[in-house]
Amino acid sequence: MAASPFPDGFLWGGAIAANQAEGASFEGGKGLTTVDMIPHGAHRLAVKTGQEKRFQLKEDEFYPSHQAIDFYHRYKEDIALMAEMGFTVFRTSIAWSRLYPNGDEMTPNAEGIAFYRDVFAECKKYGIEPLVTLCHFDVPMHLVVEYGSWRNRKMVEFFARYARTCFEAFDGLVKYWLTFNEINILLHSPFSGAGLVFEEGEHQEQVKYQAAHHELVASALATKIAHEVNPENQVGCMLAGGNFYPRTCKPEDVWAALQKDRENLFFIDVQARGAYPSYTKRVFAEKGIVIAKEAGDDQILKNTVDFVSFSYYASRCASADMNDNNSSAANIVKSLKNPHIEVSEWGWGIDPLGLRITMNMMYDRYQKPLFLVENGLGAKDEINAQGEIIDDYRISYLREHIHAMGEAIRDGIPVIGYTSWGCIDLVSASTGEMSKRYGFVYVDRDDSGNGTLDRKRKQSFWWYKKVIASNGGDLA
Repeated sequence: MAASPFPDGFLWGGAIAANQAEGASFEGGKGLTTVDMIPHGAHRLAVKTGQEKRFQLKEDEFYPSHQAIDFYHRYKEDIALMAEMGFTVFRTSIAWSRLYPNGDEMTPNAEGIAFYRDVFAECKKYGIEPLVTLCHFDVPMHLVVEYGSWRNRKMVEFFARYARTCFEAFDGLVKYWLTFNEINILLHSPFSGAGLVFEEGEHQEQVKYQAAHHELVASALATKIAHEVNPENQVGCMLAGGNFYPRTCKPEDVWAALQKDRENLFFIDVQARGAYPSYTKRVFAEKGIVIAKEAGDDQILKNTVDFVSFSYYASRCASADMNDNNSSAANIVKSLKNPHIEVSEWGWGIDPLGLRITMNMMYDRYQKPLFLVENGLGAKDEINAQGEIIDDYRISYLREHIHAMGEAIRDGIPVIGYTSWGCIDLVSASTGEMSKRYGFVYVDRDDSGNGTLDRKRKQSFWWYKKVIASNGGDLA
């Protein structure tokens, strides 16, 4: 067994999100959120991107988040399975609307706080550090209907109140925090990313970047509050990561790739460096965007994050002649097909070296510790005649990516930990399917919501247990 590149105390675990796992959408005083309005099926993409306004549930549609995998009632069983694998970190999110059902109340819902205290205490019982996202694609619907969500400045105040509630209520249970999950997805999927819907003829880029400004101010305020409540708190930002490669060495393609990278990195440039980057001046002018700032905003933005977290599933590819007809619809972040790499069943590129490239770029850029908080393979899993789930394809994907992360650490990059995405099967954020499975633990549920919800260990469960026990030294 080779010497492990992973430092002592490296955090190993897995990740889920409240809206993809908890279910219980109408229990415990919880209010409806944006994700609760996103159906499975033909209308899903139009609703996610804010092109189809959906403020009411429809009786003839199926909403996967409403029951999800019922983590709300089964969290003890699920956390015990994670402990069995040896997890030292578990990433989950708090559903904003469990604490503030409408989002604009002055006082939180005690039942929601009690639920999360129980979840985090259960983690601590097994020596597992919770890594908690404050907003993982689930804005309370009342804030969307009443205020227009993040296009409205009032959201900063509502989010700051919610964040303070979390930092105070869970002090001593949680020290690792993320503000907004995949904050750059706001540009690509505005409703699921930030609760934005558009009116006919509206300047959509203006709306998106103004909303982004409000989120960035809110994130910086939350970071400031977290450090005031407890100086031990560690707060990170979260990027949907993956570098854009130029399709060719044609200079125009190289420039196109750089622009595409900046489009996504803009958010982290602000959160990690504390100011708008210089390139935004020209970009905003050319797009006709004018950011309305309040006095003091630039000062607030100086409250930078302690670490940079990110998801990595695939690298991306760009060229000067990219358009809607030649870029892949497989992922919400549009990309050209890269002929040099394999793709998953859902068309996502499989590129472990791309992870090392991305990590080197990000550390060069930010000089802050990194935390890989999502990485995994969505695939269809079959139960064989012996009742086993032999998911060698998932093991292979994770092995190669963990190896690449180890190489990045050898490159000199400080990395806090690794939480593979969907450590237990859950509802896919992109497609709403259960059949697009990521977990080490199988959940008996299908795309229509049928099944016992029983849990079953896959072959990858035992493999990951061995990886953790060896601190990443044994990937065989």
